[in-house]
Amino acid sequence: MILSDVDIRKELAAGRVEIDPFDDACVQPSSVDLHVDSRFRVFANSKYPYIDVRREMPDLTEMVEVAEDEAFILHPGEFVLGSTIERVRLPDDLVARLEGKPSLGRLGLLIHRPPATSTRGGTATSRLSSRTSRTCRSRSTRG
Repeated sequence: MILSDVDIRKELAAGRVEIDPFDDACVQPSSVDLHVDSRFRVFANSKYPYIDVRREMPDLTEMVEVAEDEAFILHPGEFVLGSTIERVRLPDDLVARLEGKPSLGRLGLLIHRPPATSTRGGTATSRLSSRTSRTCRSRSTRG
């Protein structure tokens, strides 16, 4: 079952679902819009000629933090990990799914996270990839 906006607001009011920071304007008919943070984990492509899943590769990725007045550039075919600004906590009997907005998907920017529960209340890490021949620019809404 997917919760409606009415049910989402009831769960928030009852304290069973927590989103921090929360903006009621972000509640949609059957979802809540979350926002990308300014930190991204990117692949350090110059460090290894290929990914070997049987070998430890501790410096395969590196954290990049984008300044508030700058944009993160996602190049065609690139894949990065990003987190939400919001911290989300769910009860044991609910599962959340994080998907990119259809309007972004039509532009070739894919955002995905497998279904997850979060009883401890953390940010959601998701996979961002560009499937377009154009560079995508993302700006954090933090602050």
